[in-house]
Amino acid sequence: MSFWALFLIALGVSADAFAVALGKGLHMKRFNVRQAVVIAVVFGLFQALMPLLGWLLGTTFARAIADYDHWVAFGLLALVGGKMLWEAFSKHEDTDEDTDRLRIRELLVLAIATSIDALAVGITLAFLPVSIGWAVLLIGITTAVLSFVGVAVGRRVGARFGKPAEIAGGVVLILIGVQIVLEHTGVLG
Repeated sequence: MSFWALFLIALGVSADAFAVALGKGLHMKRFNVRQAVVIAVVFGLFQALMPLLGWLLGTTFARAIADYDHWVAFGLLALVGGKMLWEAFSKHEDTDEDTDRLRIRELLVLAIATSIDALAVGITLAFLPVSIGWAVLLIGITTAVLSFVGVAVGRRVGARFGKPAEIAGGVVLILIGVQIVLEHTGVLG
């Protein structure tokens, strides 16, 4: 798998964390660098650990489904991408109040919730020729950087970029799934 395909996957799975980070920034009374770093590190760590866990699960079952692993990869990426699109187009009402307080328990719940998709991507990575260490590092760093930027942008501009980020992330994951199927079936060389 090329660096660019892996980078697009990292961007795709980071979209939820970016959208949540935008929301956290939106509700800060003042931009707090320390809190933005904590949010970025926690989101990046969870986004890195979940694909690793998924990869470990996937490699356990890789031999049993080797003949149709590309369809499994496509299905998981399409499911995750479709879920992101569904959430982007669903009505969400903003009921959070503005605060300068960072609740660690809430942050951990958000980090787990936004990284569940990365678990499915990790299962997909088990069926692809990719270095899992490099993939996990790239996903974690990409998520951390985008989460920090999300908090900063959210504080300055508001929530108008959250929906487009989720839409772009969902479309990218679906397109990568299609590419995997086309490559494995010989349509693309």
